[in-house]
Amino acid sequence: MSATTPNAPSISPIPDTTRASPLTMDAAAFRDAGHQLVDEIAAFLEGLPERPVTRAVSPETVRATLDAGASLPETGQDAGSILERVASQLFEQSLFNGHPRFWGYITAGPAPIGILADFLASAVNANVGAWRLSPVASEIEAQTIRWIAELTGYPAGCGGILVSGGNMANTVGLFAARAAKAGWDIRKRGFVADAPRLRVYATTGTHTWIEKATDLAGLGTDCIRWIPTDADHRMDVAALRAAVDRDRKAGERPLAIVGTAGSVSVGSVDPLDEIAAFCQETGIWFHVDGAYGGLAARVPGAPAALAALGQADSVALDPHKWLYAPLEAGCTLVRDEKVLRDAFSYNPPYYHFGTAAHNYYDLGPQNSRGFRALKVWMALRMAGRAGYLQMMADDIRLSERMFARVSAHPEIEALTQALSIATFRYVPSDLRGRREEKDVAAYLNRMNETLLERLQNGGEAFVSNAIVNDRYALRACIVNFRTSEADVDALPDLVVRIGREVDAILRPEHRPL
Repeated sequence: MSATTPNAPSISPIPDTTRASPLTMDAAAFRDAGHQLVDEIAAFLEGLPERPVTRAVSPETVRATLDAGASLPETGQDAGSILERVASQLFEQSLFNGHPRFWGYITAGPAPIGILADFLASAVNANVGAWRLSPVASEIEAQTIRWIAELTGYPAGCGGILVSGGNMANTVGLFAARAAKAGWDIRKRGFVADAPRLRVYATTGTHTWIEKATDLAGLGTDCIRWIPTDADHRMDVAALRAAVDRDRKAGERPLAIVGTAGSVSVGSVDPLDEIAAFCQETGIWFHVDGAYGGLAARVPGAPAALAALGQADSVALDPHKWLYAPLEAGCTLVRDEKVLRDAFSYNPPYYHFGTAAHNYYDLGPQNSRGFRALKVWMALRMAGRAGYLQMMADDIRLSERMFARVSAHPEIEALTQALSIATFRYVPSDLRGRREEKDVAAYLNRMNETLLERLQNGGEAFVSNAIVNDRYALRACIVNFRTSEADVDALPDLVVRIGREVDAILRPEHRPL
């Protein structure tokens, strides 16, 4: 009897030849294209200090260069020519956060070892969702998390996961708090009518991740209690205690308190030790947004409050900030890994991955996960603990130097300096004594806003802005291992030169001042 199923379609045998595919590159072609690209990247990195930080090209120019309106090509092109063209476009029309004078946002330039690590990770293409799919990659991620915990003073034996960046790292921490402290099975039942309103407490200087996270978690942004800050932009713990007391008396449930370790605008660090003690006293989940400053917890001279980072229930950190990893790389640490499983784990019957080792789909929102850990792990191995502490300390020292330089200039008003962030603004000499007058204050805000736009577009340096006590300020954040003292020392004269130009244009429109 034939074993063939009646009426089954016949399948032609596959010829014993290598399959031809439009994406195939033999070893020689791959090697040639790869060597050429590495040479171009090496030349780009070597010449980066001589390039402008950005050429400030318009969207129309970029689209025209790309021929952005063109249809999908019907037939393919040679890989080498594609790489050569796109490398040229990227090198000519990008903003370079690896430039030694990029101080605009808390994004570090990529360490060369991280660039190579991403290349290697892409070659292996591990799916670090389940251990069976990525045995070595999963263990490297686990070790990376332990090393980050050691670097920051977080407890040994903690759990954690690598994610895309600070927004997601903080969101994972909030979901852990929701699962641990809601008081009912919120994942199964959702928000039920007889449940108390959940509250989250954060300062007015907290990054906007908290609004996204409370929205995504179903808590609603109205659940946030905005706690005022003191004169140093740190959480007012007395006001926090009063807010929690009022909510409990109203029958609401305080879920989590968010402390900030390095605020976005000015680099301030909340009194984490006081907040930790209050959370231990009240049983409220303590989460620290340390995306920026948390990694500096053990740097000599860093704010003493960072030492309390290890008392948090969860911490968000960003290796693509002060560990100089290429984007993307965020990290959530938790004191007890079980809370991540409680917050995210589901085990449908089509998963057969076992539980003897880390299956990272159990610990976060993703199932398919790229090999983010390799670039962080390799850089940690290359620099070591001492190397990283020194680089971060250098960034802080350079920020302090920048603040001293702008403070010494008679046409610049220095405002704040904390961690590696300095804020300041241009003030013409003849207006310095009238800064508090309403019309002058409004003019100075407008002038510095225009100054910033010109500075950013000019390409000589790149800073961003902050609002400090209603004053529009220029903000320079140094998380950049390429920045030198000469780069820092050049900034005051650049600001004054552009400030004078802007003042000469705008002042006639504001007569009399």
